[in-house]
Amino acid sequence: MKYIYFFSSTKTEGGAEMKNLLGGKGANLAEMAKIGLPVPPGFTITTQACNDYFEIGSKFPNGLWEEVEESLRRLEKETGKKFGDPENPLLVSVRSGAPVSMPGMMDTVLNLGLNDKTVAGMIKLTNNPRFVFDAYRRLIQMFGSVVLRVEAERFEKALQDFKRKKGVRLDTELTANDWADISQRFKEIIKKEKGREFPQEPYLQLRLAIQAVFDSWNNKRAIDYRKFHRIPDDLGTAVNIVTMVFGNMGTDSGTGVAFTRDPATGEKRLFGEYLLNAQGEDVVAGIRTPQKIEKLKEEMPSVYEKLLEISQKLEKHYRDVQDIEFTIEKGKLWMLQTRTAKRTPQAAVKIAVDLVQEGLIDKEEAILRIKPQDLEKILHPIIDPQAQVRIIAKGLNASPGASSGLVCFDADLAEEWAESGKEVILVRPETNPDDVHGMMRAKGILTQHGGVTSHAAVVARGLGKPAVTGCEALNIDLAAKKFTVGEVEVKEGEEITINGSTGEVILGRVPMLEPEITKELQELLAWADEIRKLGVWANADNPKDAKKALDYGAEGIGLCRTEHMFFEKGRREIVVKMIMAENDEQRQSYLNLLLPVQRKDFEEIFEVMEGKPVIIRLIDPPMHEFLPKKEMLIEEVARLRAEGKSEELTEKEKILEVVENLWEINPMLGLRGCRTGIIFPQISAMQVRAIFEAACNLAQKGKKVFPKVELPLVSHINELKLEKQRLEKVAQEVMKEKGIKIDYEFGTMIELPRAALTADKIAQFAQFFSFGTNDLTQTTYGISRDDAEGKFLLKYIEEGILPENPFQVLDREGVGKLMEIAVSLGRKDNPDFEIGICGEHGGDPSSIEFCHQLGLDYVSCSPFRVPIARLAAAQAALKNRGVN
Repeated sequence: MKYIYFFSSTKTEGGAEMKNLLGGKGANLAEMAKIGLPVPPGFTITTQACNDYFEIGSKFPNGLWEEVEESLRRLEKETGKKFGDPENPLLVSVRSGAPVSMPGMMDTVLNLGLNDKTVAGMIKLTNNPRFVFDAYRRLIQMFGSVVLRVEAERFEKALQDFKRKKGVRLDTELTANDWADISQRFKEIIKKEKGREFPQEPYLQLRLAIQAVFDSWNNKRAIDYRKFHRIPDDLGTAVNIVTMVFGNMGTDSGTGVAFTRDPATGEKRLFGEYLLNAQGEDVVAGIRTPQKIEKLKEEMPSVYEKLLEISQKLEKHYRDVQDIEFTIEKGKLWMLQTRTAKRTPQAAVKIAVDLVQEGLIDKEEAILRIKPQDLEKILHPIIDPQAQVRIIAKGLNASPGASSGLVCFDADLAEEWAESGKEVILVRPETNPDDVHGMMRAKGILTQHGGVTSHAAVVARGLGKPAVTGCEALNIDLAAKKFTVGEVEVKEGEEITINGSTGEVILGRVPMLEPEITKELQELLAWADEIRKLGVWANADNPKDAKKALDYGAEGIGLCRTEHMFFEKGRREIVVKMIMAENDEQRQSYLNLLLPVQRKDFEEIFEVMEGKPVIIRLIDPPMHEFLPKKEMLIEEVARLRAEGKSEELTEKEKILEVVENLWEINPMLGLRGCRTGIIFPQISAMQVRAIFEAACNLAQKGKKVFPKVELPLVSHINELKLEKQRLEKVAQEVMKEKGIKIDYEFGTMIELPRAALTADKIAQFAQFFSFGTNDLTQTTYGISRDDAEGKFLLKYIEEGILPENPFQVLDREGVGKLMEIAVSLGRKDNPDFEIGICGEHGGDPSSIEFCHQLGLDYVSCSPFRVPIARLAAAQAALKNRGVN
């Protein structure tokens, strides 16, 4: 097996296409050499060698060292220098380089080959003892910390102490003798800490350095980085042995980092920094302030022009923005690395569109280059990256964006403060439907408990507001109107900032950057619309959300949750009285009060969505959610009895009786969905009447309307059959009364396993299906999402029991299998039967890809995720065509 690939200006093995074997750095060094760029010659030890090294117990595999020695001989011939030769020594660097970029996670050692003898030879050759002793101390320092595992701080402290005694601040102020003294001190540190001398044998230095770089693949920071970014552990790192070139040989030498375009804005200009008389680590160490790359044009005009020429050549060759490292040695430019540049989401979009217009890539490739989740960062306010912040706690990043406001622990007070012009962050142990009016007015939501699909998270995403949930570090004291995090105490009315994109809770107000829909983003999404097959609809419960969805490109409303319309102040009281009604006649009287309110809601939504389909789900919460909590009522009744307040007591006892009658051990599996309409038929009848009166009223004005009535939580065909027949009569009555016919449909949500397994029967009475994957996931797994996320689900994910949170990313093997069955059965007799998805998964890129594969007609998501869904749907279509 070949373990080593050589690269130089005369002969190069490998190239950019061998990234998995040579690592990103090695593959790109070979590629740059191949296209004629000035790259110091060297060779790359493959990732396979790394994996074999670990496989046999952290030992060099057979033949590897022999290949290293042979490659060194080739390198000596290429450079005219000899490794370890006191007269004309060859020096090399040993650098890591994984197939996936892992900046700063693994180790590097520079200047290998220096020892007490070769130092003398280098001084004769360069006539620059200061440079040579500086290079020597760097080797001893890096070798000591990386290879011999001496605490890096020991070397740094010794250097700072020396500079302090000398009365200097900068490394450049130290003389050759100073660096010689420091080199000796560093050797003494190694002897004291490790009981061994710094190795003088160059081949031993090299062998130990290669072994250390292999070992760094499994250091803690690299493992943590891979875990966070979901990088496989079995990729391994390549090791690059490269001839040293020096940027610290005087004022005609230097080193720097540059981007072929501005990575923050996407502007087409060379962007970067450099230092004269420095080596690479000096640029990032912060000891000296680097110069902007434009100044190099003044100090070394010919070098700058060459760098500009190379950067443009690299960008055209790789067809993408490059992040390059370079060294200038005695006026000659050397390229040390190139890689695809990391960039902000805003820059990524601009760059992708600009590259299409410049003819470097096509529209399909531009679409595939943008991460859908990055659009969330563009479409929501973000904290200014330059801001200094004090993070006091971290929870779950439940809804993206960031906001600052006054801490408020009560939904009523939040509403009051907001109406008076104050910006509010609603802070609750957890939210419930009682809090919706305050959530709607707040700038953001923070909860101590709950997961990323908790009530707070789902409502916040629907509202487009940032939310941090499950922040267990908070200790909320509602009675004292404060929360504490360790020693930090925050009282009601004090300011905090939440970052829903990261889950961070920050003390005080911080500066924000507002979102901007650029012309480049609009163009990119227009290209996505040309390619995607899936429709993209939105979940919207009010005209404001519907308008936002349209602005973001939604083609319909896939879920209008009517129960959300009842939670507003003024309506909720009527609903409570309706639930507590003693007979049907009394109940109908309250429904009559709700009818015009509902009709107006639907008229406004139909008007916004003129001509586009609107799926309206009939009421679907557990009925007790509209009533006060049972425990609170029991306490109130006990207090009123003790105080002898008989009139108030009678009223509270009556409410408690109703709550106890409706109380369920597991309300999510109780009287909700279509069951509510079957047991309380007047409620769903009122809603259908409101829908069709609204539709007919607008149709009479010449507006196009297309209502689609959805019956939730159907598990048996008889439920759907009964409800549809009864409610369709109401629809016909309204159209007859209004003297107008409109197009409409009745369908159902598939959110229970039984419904999926009997979809062929249910399709006989439904005109469309919409997957409610939140409940379908709960009932398939047999877990409550709020309880699971708050107690054990995250632990399951951390320990690899589950690969993903199934409430965030659709479980294809389980829930997806049920969906596949339902699609097949539902379309058995009608291939054009409409099926979509309206759960939270409708905005998740992985789930959207699966929906494309299933052949669904549309996905529906919150308005603010519509652009993400448009892009993800296009990417799914391209991947399905084999475009990567």
